[in-house]
Amino acid sequence: MKLQFLGAAGTVTGSKYLVTSRRTKVLVDCGLFQGLKELRLRNRAPFPVEPSSLGAVVLTHAHLDHSGHLPLLVKQGFRGPVHCTPATYDLCRLLLPDSGRLQEEDAEYANRRGFSKHHPALPLYTEDDALKSLRLFKPVGYDRDVELGDGLRARFAPAGHILGSAIVTLVDADGRRLAFSGDLGRPHDPVMKAPRAPGAADHLLVESTYGDRRHASIAPTDELEPVIARTIARGGVVVVPAFAVGRAQELLHCIARLKRADRIPRALPVYLNSPMAADVTDLYRRHRDEHRLDDADCEALRDVATFVNTVEESKRLNSLRGPMVIVAASGMATGGRVVHHLKAFAPDPRNTILFSGYQAAGTRGAAMLGGARTIRIHGQDVPLRAEVAALSSLSAHADYEEILDWLRQAPQAPRTTFVVHGDPDAAMAMRDHIERALHWPVRVPKHLEIVDLDEGA
Repeated sequence: MKLQFLGAAGTVTGSKYLVTSRRTKVLVDCGLFQGLKELRLRNRAPFPVEPSSLGAVVLTHAHLDHSGHLPLLVKQGFRGPVHCTPATYDLCRLLLPDSGRLQEEDAEYANRRGFSKHHPALPLYTEDDALKSLRLFKPVGYDRDVELGDGLRARFAPAGHILGSAIVTLVDADGRRLAFSGDLGRPHDPVMKAPRAPGAADHLLVESTYGDRRHASIAPTDELEPVIARTIARGGVVVVPAFAVGRAQELLHCIARLKRADRIPRALPVYLNSPMAADVTDLYRRHRDEHRLDDADCEALRDVATFVNTVEESKRLNSLRGPMVIVAASGMATGGRVVHHLKAFAPDPRNTILFSGYQAAGTRGAAMLGGARTIRIHGQDVPLRAEVAALSSLSAHADYEEILDWLRQAPQAPRTTFVVHGDPDAAMAMRDHIERALHWPVRVPKHLEIVDLDEGA
């Protein structure tokens, strides 16, 4: 087998790994690059391998930095099956068309307002392109072998990150095992169940999003309560840029618990301004075996917030005044409805912009947490006078200690462990932690690097 790192090497997004086994080429993950412009430009560059030559795509989970390039891959000629878990398929049915639709809307808005550097601005792909890609999906449950051709097979195990997230293990005709952690969840997440212990693998790719830090030990409700309380005291609005898959639901769960305990006012208006997040919330009932929520908790996710569906309703929120909480996509404030809320509420010091997840370099979220005084939105510099805060306890990614604890459960040390899916400092730190704590052979691969796994890495 040969392994090439087409993404998530030297950066935290764009997850793509090309596995070549004899006469078969398989792509594990097919994600979009996000954040810095130099990374986003890779999305429009020619694909490093001819898409039609790929026999299959295997997805670890549905987040766009792992699945969002699929419509473009299909547009460019890929016709093989896309293997994933049933919940990942259900989420991709929401995420991918939404991604195409947003790109079309952003391009149309840029052309209408004339602030794009490209004339005309064009979407990376359209909603129709995304719908076409969904026809290739072949969902399969956990712990079942998927034949990929030429003796290569794949198997999924629960990763605990979001609904459907999986640790993927590829096994070739000679029994060699190549494992991908995907995005690894946390052992004590309030919503998702813990990731399964790693199985035996000759080679392992492990994520390092938080490879250089530990998460706060504070309970999410204890961290969220004072932010909401002090904003209410100012008569302000809490605007929460949130990922529609996973993070939005965890936030609603925390808010519901705070209201039930009378730790915040039960009458406090809460709005979920993401039709996709609303649809994702319904999936928690369908996939009850993957999370810790009971029927009452699932019901509370629906009851605690007013779900905003139409554009008109979304615009009306900008004319309201606090106190209230608005949870809206996207999580890094790179697009979607939350950008319009930032435009409306960021200039007012009574308000709070509350981030609840990882902010990749080059995103608006990273800039705001880094102390920016203005943010660029739709070609305008918007003053940032609102309080900017972040929750450190709601991450759906394991931190470095949790990753080490997960690795310790492996029945044997891999011949090589590749540290991926992290910004350079985080990846290097994770490498050092593994070397010191486990004494495993470990390395941080470079973008587009090719490794011959038969020669030992």
